[in-house]
Amino acid sequence: MNKSQKLLIALLGVLLIFFGFVITRIGIAKPASTVKIAKIPAGEYDPAVWGKYYPLQYESYMKNSIMEPSPTGYGGSMKVQKSDMMPEIKTNFKGNPFSVDYTEDRGHVYAMEDIKETKRIGPKSPGACITCKTPYLEKFYQESGWGYAKMPFAQLADQVPSHGSISCANCHDPETMNLRVINPAFIEAMERKGINVTKASRQDMRSYVCGQCHAEYFFEPNTIRVVFPWDKGMKAGDMYAYYADKPGGFVQDWQHPDSKAAMLKAQHPDFETWSTGTHGKAGVACADCHMPYMRQDGQKYSSHVMTSPLKNLDAACGTCHTQGSDWLMDQVKTTQDYTFEVLHTAGQNVTRAHEAIKKASEVPNANQEELANARELVRKAQWYWDFVAAENSMGFHNPDQSLNTAAQANEMARQAIDAANRAAAINSL
Repeated sequence: MNKSQKLLIALLGVLLIFFGFVITRIGIAKPASTVKIAKIPAGEYDPAVWGKYYPLQYESYMKNSIMEPSPTGYGGSMKVQKSDMMPEIKTNFKGNPFSVDYTEDRGHVYAMEDIKETKRIGPKSPGACITCKTPYLEKFYQESGWGYAKMPFAQLADQVPSHGSISCANCHDPETMNLRVINPAFIEAMERKGINVTKASRQDMRSYVCGQCHAEYFFEPNTIRVVFPWDKGMKAGDMYAYYADKPGGFVQDWQHPDSKAAMLKAQHPDFETWSTGTHGKAGVACADCHMPYMRQDGQKYSSHVMTSPLKNLDAACGTCHTQGSDWLMDQVKTTQDYTFEVLHTAGQNVTRAHEAIKKASEVPNANQEELANARELVRKAQWYWDFVAAENSMGFHNPDQSLNTAAQANEMARQAIDAANRAAAINSL
């Protein structure tokens, strides 16, 4: 055996030893990303207890208490009045509590504190208002079914301890950690669409747990049951058609004191707007962007800071988009700027429509048919405007649809003004 052959054999021996060591380590070592499942007792709603077993998730969840503005200037978690940016809110919601108090949401950890402090809640507020504010919803529904919705809000709120804001148990089964939905209104709405959420894929559930609260709803008269108006579709026009049928006897959220129009109030239709947008149709879940995967000490976990993806662009967006953070930020900011410009104009014209109808109605012998037409137009215009304004992405969840919806609101507001003017002019002859 010559020298070269001896060196080759020695090299092969070293390689065999090295790879044998690596294979052995892989075989016996527990993957760093594996998390041991802890069986937490059913009915345990204190996130600190969950945090003992899931410290990385809990540590990130507690960061939701940080209040800061949005990177683009839209939204954010500062407790500021939305009317500071959109003064038309005060006139358009005149006669409704939203005209008095309409603050930005501060985040899940403040849900119970904020609803107790808001001027929109009073002694007569029903228990249905607590539906999306606490995991104790599970307990209330187990004990009373939909009967909890008719109980006084204050009675239920008094049963929720200081740790009772939105947390782990809203979205996770305590025994298995599987994602779950506890809001009966979402479950019922999906059943009407032919979807059993208990059989949904994990990827679908990564959106359903968000959609159970980030959605439009109304309180059914008499029962005060929470209902999601999705039976005819998820777009503004679909829901408007649904409301036109007066479901369960529901006619209006309130009557505007100036125009006397029967008005509707949109409630953050994030799930609906996302589901009909590019990301939703492509199967990108809410959590993919708002709760991206992170790594710490070799362990992979989902961030539980439920916030704007713009605060963590590389993790939230960079896995799919490789154009760089500056490009991504510009895309979002541009979309939101364009949406706000059209939306703000539409909102101002809705205000003018209410004023025009009020003025026309004061004209002796005003044409009542034209006034009725004007009231229907302003009702629809404000619903379309509010559908975009109440949604939390300022158009980004579905840019094309949001811009189109805001533009339709603007046009319908203009038509309402014309109808009001015709009513006054015809009867002034």
